[in-house]
Amino acid sequence: MRYRLLIEYDGAGFCGWQSQRDGGAVQDALADAIEKFYGTRLIPQGAGRTDSGVHARGQVAHLDIEGDYTPQKICDAMNHHLRPHRIAILSAQVVPDDFDARFSACARHYLYYIVARRAPLTLDAPQAWHIPRPLNGTLDTNAMTEAAQTLLGNHDFTTFRSAHCQAKSPLKTLDKLEVHSKFDEAALDEGEGQIIKITATARSFLHNQMRSMAGALKLVGEGKWTPRDVKASLEACDRAACAPVAPAHGLTLMQVDYEK
Repeated sequence: MRYRLLIEYDGAGFCGWQSQRDGGAVQDALADAIEKFYGTRLIPQGAGRTDSGVHARGQVAHLDIEGDYTPQKICDAMNHHLRPHRIAILSAQVVPDDFDARFSACARHYLYYIVARRAPLTLDAPQAWHIPRPLNGTLDTNAMTEAAQTLLGNHDFTTFRSAHCQAKSPLKTLDKLEVHSKFDEAALDEGEGQIIKITATARSFLHNQMRSMAGALKLVGEGKWTPRDVKASLEACDRAACAPVAPAHGLTLMQVDYEK
């Protein structure tokens, strides 16, 4: 039977989702766990190839297994053998044989998490990009929101695409790119800083696209770029015109959507 797995993982310590010859990827850890309870090494096929250090709360993969295994048995057995890796199978369900975690997906949702404050991060450090700011200093999220709008729609995203991207075309349709900010004056006075969440939705993304866009929006927030600069960067269709890429640990794959 074919099973659909919902997977959560901390990307720190992994070389990304995609299986590697020498191991060390999330896929490799999952294959090891499957082999330990099933007796055969099977590699689950995922909805997206997250980069080294990128996290997931809603990665989806499919897996074909012979035998009478309930979905809960699959979850419990894999979670047992995944220890001590920071990977968890949140749920499993039987799906039709034509379900494909990657090609059946109709939307992917990402979150990029930023904390702008003077003090270094502690609790949020593994999953947020720390932007050092003067006390009471904030990023201009109104300008970031305006810049984000220039990236919406169908475009050639060559500028925001890694040189190692294996996609056949740089053309992608970005359905949503929003900037959410949370802070208050009292919190800033106490040094808590400003929390910024950049959310994006598209059917699919290019390699490094989300991190490249986050890097550009960060420059806008700091006043080093304008929304017009972001638009010019996009229209240049040149990787050399890209802003510095945001670090991987601030990015999380939140959800993958499928037709009901």
